[in-house]
Amino acid sequence: MMPALILLLLFSPLLVNAADTPADARQRMQAFANNLQSVSADFKQVVTTANGKATDETGGTLALSAPNRFRWDTKTPFEQLIVADGAKVWIYDPDLEQVSVRNQSSEEAHSPLSVLTDLGRMDREFTTSESGERGGLRWLKLVSKAREPDFQYAELGFDAQGLARMHFMDQLGNDTEIRFSNWQRNPSLPASTFAFEPPAGVDVIGDVKPDADVFPIRN
Repeated sequence: MMPALILLLLFSPLLVNAADTPADARQRMQAFANNLQSVSADFKQVVTTANGKATDETGGTLALSAPNRFRWDTKTPFEQLIVADGAKVWIYDPDLEQVSVRNQSSEEAHSPLSVLTDLGRMDREFTTSESGERGGLRWLKLVSKAREPDFQYAELGFDAQGLARMHFMDQLGNDTEIRFSNWQRNPSLPASTFAFEPPAGVDVIGDVKPDADVFPIRN
């Protein structure tokens, strides 16, 4: 399963006047993503397997910067760091003292979160439909147009403040639910946010040649 990656933006409030809150999920998404260049947030994630068994909850922070930088930093109950620097994707497991690296490819382009900083991608890369209201949220369903998508579908749930929750079903029937909080729109993110250098002494798995073909998240 692709790392629930995939991902999102001076702090400005996300609150919207209740009288002006769009009625459907797509309008709420457009209002939330309007003029986003970078975003950061906290997350909590639970994966439920196809047989109904839920994994332990993980939590951490995420950051996304247009056009193709991403950071997913899991803090609890274990540490793991995923960084997409525009050319490579690094996955660091401190407990295993191991880093895996690969070229950043078109795979990341189909992350449901990638559309937040590039709304034009939504209709190019996904078929969208309204999924109605559940749990006080308006849901937008995205089905990838890729030939071999990593997930069956994804749903983004919006409240009056913006994106509150996401869940997606992978090809094996596992359901991942992610709850977001503390969104910051267009924060000033230092370049180091999306840079990674393997720590001394760790095993590095992967062979990324400097001249290898790379397919950024956004052209």
